[in-house]
Amino acid sequence: MIAVIDYGAGNLFSVCNALSYLNIAHEITKDAAVIGKADAVILPGVGAFPAAMESLRKTGLIGTIKENAQKKPLLGICLGMQMLFEQSDEMGICEGLSLIPGEVRHIPSKKVIIPHMGWNELVITQDCPIFKGIEQPVYTYFVHSYQAFCKDENIAAYCEYDGKVPALVTDGKYVFGAQFHPEKSGEKGLMMLRNFEEMAR
Repeated sequence: MIAVIDYGAGNLFSVCNALSYLNIAHEITKDAAVIGKADAVILPGVGAFPAAMESLRKTGLIGTIKENAQKKPLLGICLGMQMLFEQSDEMGICEGLSLIPGEVRHIPSKKVIIPHMGWNELVITQDCPIFKGIEQPVYTYFVHSYQAFCKDENIAAYCEYDGKVPALVTDGKYVFGAQFHPEKSGEKGLMMLRNFEEMAR
C-alpha cells in the first residue's frame, strides 16, 4: 500500500485517480502510523513552498517523512519534489526537508515564459528504476516557476528550458522527486507510477 500524504496539496486527488486507474492500493492519510505501515510514500504538491512546509509542520509529519525516507521508497511530485531539498528562496528563505542536498530557486531565464508549463522531453542521465521499461523519447508535463539546483549525481533526468532543469532527482537510495506530473504525463507517466509501486514490493 502507498501512503499519499494529505496536507492540503492541490494535486492530491489527481495523483490518487492515477493510482486507482492502475489498481495500486493507496490511502490518503496524515496519520503517522499509517505512513509507517505503508510500503511506499508519495508527497504530492502544488502551490507555494512556504505554505506547504507550514502545512506539513501543522500535521506534525516532518519527522515521520524523514524517518520513513530512510527505509522505504518516497516520491515527491512537483512542489513535493522541491520540498525534498534543503531550502527554497520562494517568498524568502524557507527550510525544506533536507532529504536531498541542494536548494530551490526561481527559474533564472529571461528568455522563456515563466512558469514553465506544458510538455517537455526528458534527458535521462542515470539508470533509475522509475524509468524501467520506458522507451525514449520520454515527454512529461510540467507546471512550475521554481527549479532545483543540486549536484549532477542527484539528477536522474533533466529537461532543457533555456538551460538544464532537473526533472527527476534522487538521493541514490529511497528518495525520488519528479518536477513534472507523472499522473498527467500519459501512458509513460503512468508507467513511472507503476515502477515506483514495484520498487516497494
